[in-house]
Amino acid sequence: MDYHNHFLSAAFAGVCLALSPLSAAESPAIRSGDVWNDTDGRAVDAHGGGMLFHEGTYYWYGEIKQGKTYLPDVNKSWGGTRVDVTGVSCYSSKDLLSWKNLGNVLPAVPGDPSSDLHPGKVLERPKVIFNAKTRKFVLWFHSDSLNYAAAACGVAVADAPAGPFEYLGSFRPNVATWPANVTDEDKKDPKTPLVRDFEKGQMARDMTVFVDDDGKGYLFTASEDNATLHISELSDDFLKTTGKYVRVFPGRMMEAPAVFKRAGKYYLIASGCTAWEPNAARSAVADSIWGPWKELGNPCQGEKAEITFQSQGTFVLPIAGKPGRFVFMADRWNKNNLPDSRYVWLPIAFEGEKPVLRWMDRWSPK
Repeated sequence: MDYHNHFLSAAFAGVCLALSPLSAAESPAIRSGDVWNDTDGRAVDAHGGGMLFHEGTYYWYGEIKQGKTYLPDVNKSWGGTRVDVTGVSCYSSKDLLSWKNLGNVLPAVPGDPSSDLHPGKVLERPKVIFNAKTRKFVLWFHSDSLNYAAAACGVAVADAPAGPFEYLGSFRPNVATWPANVTDEDKKDPKTPLVRDFEKGQMARDMTVFVDDDGKGYLFTASEDNATLHISELSDDFLKTTGKYVRVFPGRMMEAPAVFKRAGKYYLIASGCTAWEPNAARSAVADSIWGPWKELGNPCQGEKAEITFQSQGTFVLPIAGKPGRFVFMADRWNKNNLPDSRYVWLPIAFEGEKPVLRWMDRWSPK
């Protein structure tokens, strides 16, 4: 199967991304879809995750997927594939190629069924950001019940990148607050999720957090039963939302948001909502984080572009010290055996303002 060449050269906006071909003898390299081992020789276990670059080191956080995969069962209290919550993993690297396991930085709480961290709950898409004012590391994740009705944000905080993180609890954002771009028509129908959830807070499922150049933080969430994306401002300490938020892409059914900034513009790569089955990615651009956002279509090109090369995005990583270079991070979910889900990482090129992803069997970020 040919997913294009083993190298890619793309010029965009005055930035040239040039990746050299790798011979079979050259290693290590990013090999999407393979098992990635850490420095102890064990498979990296960091699914649905995100990356933090801090003081010369990359920290990769993700869902720990261990144990039995439970398949949907109409006679049980859940409707989707899952494993028990184990916690949040953290790996460190200097080069994005060799990863050291720093352990479980937010372990499950088996003895307390009421805890958001109980194995029987849902913990997805952990992301960590650093607050330069408080000097704290803040972990956000999608916290949920087995039937996905809770749809909340979980928040934890630590003094160091590898924790230990102190769990502060979960909440729904923007309680009793209308979005800045709400219309009178939006407020009328009590059956819509926006109105239905006004008093108790808006739903927050797949999510990411983003820190802008000025130090302001933002939360992106799949909300309103996944129909509409919400962008919320974070408080100065990054521990909660301020109540300022907007609705974007109403009715488009988006999840797996990944956000980055290039040449003063804000970019989003997201997916459709097809459970564990891959679908075509979407991309969008805006001059302001509040919008208006303009959709740019599927960023993937080539064979299996219509299913994002059999993966779903989770994060876009700016490569440190290399302005204009970004890595699209994704998961290749194995719905029948979630611990065996693999990772797909690809460099992002640009055609004009549109981000472009092409398959590469092996490549190096150096």
